Amino acid sequence: MNNRPPRQFGKLVINPAVNPGVLETATWDRQAAWAAVQAIDDRFWPELSHAAATGAPLPASEGLQPLAAAERWQDTTPLLATLEDGQQVFLSIGSSSASAALGPPIGSKSLAGQPSLQIALYPTDAAVVDRYARILAPSRSPQALGPLPRLGIGTRMTTAVWPAIWATLQQRRLATNAIQNSVRELHFLKTLLEGLPSERNVAFGFGEIETGYTGSTYEGLWVAGVLNALRHGPRCAYGADADHIQVKRGADGLARARRLLEATRYYSFYTLDVSDVLNYAAMDSPPPLENTLPDRPTQRALLSFHRQGRQIGGYTYRPDEATLCRLAGKYWEALAAVEAMYAHLKTLKGDLPFDLELSIDEHPNDLPTFSCLTSENELLFVLLEAERRGIPLTHVAPNFGVEKGTDYRGMDGLAGLERRAHTLCTLAEGCGVMADFHSGDDLSTATRQAIGRATAGRSHFKVSPNLQLLFAAVLADFYPELFRHWWEDALAYARRTASSPLAQACLAQTDLKHPSPHDALFHHFSFAYVGRRSPEGQFLCREQFYTLSPAFYQAYQQRVVHYLLDLANDLFG
Repeated sequence: MNNRPPRQFGKLVINPAVNPGVLETATWDRQAAWAAVQAIDDRFWPELSHAAATGAPLPASEGLQPLAAAERWQDTTPLLATLEDGQQVFLSIGSSSASAALGPPIGSKSLAGQPSLQIALYPTDAAVVDRYARILAPSRSPQALGPLPRLGIGTRMTTAVWPAIWATLQQRRLATNAIQNSVRELHFLKTLLEGLPSERNVAFGFGEIETGYTGSTYEGLWVAGVLNALRHGPRCAYGADADHIQVKRGADGLARARRLLEATRYYSFYTLDVSDVLNYAAMDSPPPLENTLPDRPTQRALLSFHRQGRQIGGYTYRPDEATLCRLAGKYWEALAAVEAMYAHLKTLKGDLPFDLELSIDEHPNDLPTFSCLTSENELLFVLLEAERRGIPLTHVAPNFGVEKGTDYRGMDGLAGLERRAHTLCTLAEGCGVMADFHSGDDLSTATRQAIGRATAGRSHFKVSPNLQLLFAAVLADFYPELFRHWWEDALAYARRTASSPLAQACLAQTDLKHPSPHDALFHHFSFAYVGRRSPEGQFLCREQFYTLSPAFYQAYQQRVVHYLLDLANDLFG
């Protein structure tokens, strides 16, 4: 199937069989899919149904490979299968179709000689994948897990990463968000189909970037991830994190955040990032309360609620009015945005549960990390305000002092980080919320173990870039020429931004004669290559990363499993 010619979707030309995480479906030619199913000998279907019902190995037919069967539903056997052209489809075999669960089929037919048996074919469109996973295979469906300790595992390399995640979960009982990319890493599907330029954003600690650099879309990543879990995943708890759904400053900041929520409507975990609309200046120069809250009843309600005093996690929370002016000045607009986004999520999700995280860990690049660490009063103000407003947070990400691209470097050392993490995590748990640690890729074993001690193994710890860097390290061994192209792209990127202190430092340290996946330059500037597009909006190199040898992917899987188990051991014991 890898040699099949590319197809056109809007203005985008790809072979979707080897360019995963893009389309909102893995059934891109319904007519061809139905023709392939109709061509299969009718005698094959009862054999397949019996194997699925008894747990025997699923037999294949020419042109169709069953991948996994769900539990029998009513009087039908539901299955996921792949066709010769790489499309994935759902099938049902039984006395009636699974239309009540999956919606209208692409086609259905009765079997010759067994008219009581029907075969029905369904597309793997996002809405159908959602229904199949939730109704027919709930043990392999992304779920809201609440404040449960877990790893958040970034999936920049999509189908290359998931086998390692499932293998890790087979070795150790562990909850994960196994589908996770941030707003900066993904495209709206519309952007790719219409050949639009990439949107621009700001990367914390880096500067302005083009978004979508993984090449995946919000919609396509979820479809590819859930289909992979249905096919390979163990029966275990996992979630799908729409990470860093940002509310940006400006007139359309909230409107764009709503569009992001709509594109991720089937995810189970939402990280709402309001860092950009925090008013940091209010902590030093607090505006009068009436400036922040012009409405007198709202002022009285705020003062009454927060001034009553309470004990939470051994900490006495009773801020005076001056402190409340600072806290309201910094967080009021951000909390209003969270309230609006939660309301929009409720309209999208209905009665379906979801996890909800408030991220306040990032800050403007011109503001030093250690000048705006989250204090006890800040954390409790935010969590209690969310409670007062009826926003059911399950997670919160304070600024602990963890930074992208470096190990912990606070002047208080690891002992200070451990004290801070213990205090803030205890307070969060006192409010029924779990604390999240973002950007944990570059933390050393000692730092991770300090976090593990501080939290007694009760945290949500997110990583993402390092799994792609591990991919590059294995690539350098197996495909040195391809790695060299990737490294040269990182070098060119750094040179284009040579005015930045980070680029200058990386260029000064780089041995141009001996490219390495461990170079600081590659570490910081390699992320853009995989999903790079031409001016016309076509991928330049993405498919080659998904057509490598089985030996390469096996070696990568082993490397990732080792890394994830190390993380789990350090953090959760």
